[in-house]
Amino acid sequence: MLIFPAIDIIAGKVVRLTKGDYDRVTVYGDSPLEVARAFEAAGATCIHMVDLEGAKSGATPNLEAILAVARETSLFAEVGGGVRNREVAAAYLEGGIDRVIIGTAAVKDPAFLAEAVATWGERIAVGVDLKDGNVAIHGWTETSALEGVAFCRRMEEAGVQAAIVTDISKDGVLAGCNVELYWRLGEACNLQITASGGVSSLKDVEALAEMGLYGAIIGKAYYAGKLDLAQAIRVAKGGGDAR
Repeated sequence: MLIFPAIDIIAGKVVRLTKGDYDRVTVYGDSPLEVARAFEAAGATCIHMVDLEGAKSGATPNLEAILAVARETSLFAEVGGGVRNREVAAAYLEGGIDRVIIGTAAVKDPAFLAEAVATWGERIAVGVDLKDGNVAIHGWTETSALEGVAFCRRMEEAGVQAAIVTDISKDGVLAGCNVELYWRLGEACNLQITASGGVSSLKDVEALAEMGLYGAIIGKAYYAGKLDLAQAIRVAKGGGDAR
């Protein structure tokens, strides 16, 4: 299993939200590139970035800070937040990002999703952000009527290969991840699923790795000093355990 340490960005700064609440922001650093280099030094091979301003607006206010990470590290870089049209997707992918994550537009604009998958294939992933079991959109500020598991099946049918699935209730609270959710998704569809939200201990990492999940995102637990990134990477690879 791959470990994706996370960088969420507002105004060029590294931040974390609690349960997706934009009024509950903690700033952890002034330079996404410096944080990314620390991830790389710990043994990370991947990074997950989100433009939180873009997630609400559909714009790319932090484009240059994000592209700098892709250009100046060796990390496999994926980014989400505001990828709602071809121009934004192209700006990231042509600028050096390895994979973009389509969230709101996967719900609101299936024609764009189909075009993106046809154009860029496996470089397109879908973000499935779940609030009370349903898909949330527009930076988690709205909840749709789409049930999460059914939506993931629909994405697979649309040719999507990878999904980043977040249980919003677990995000940023260091309370453990929703293992049952990822088990159900793994049984229901054949997507490369990355778990996001509440991955806060080596036990969480071990449980997700044992079910054969594609990846796990680590955010708040790293910044709060609750989870050692290098250890998590070893456990995810099967080179260590959580005991």
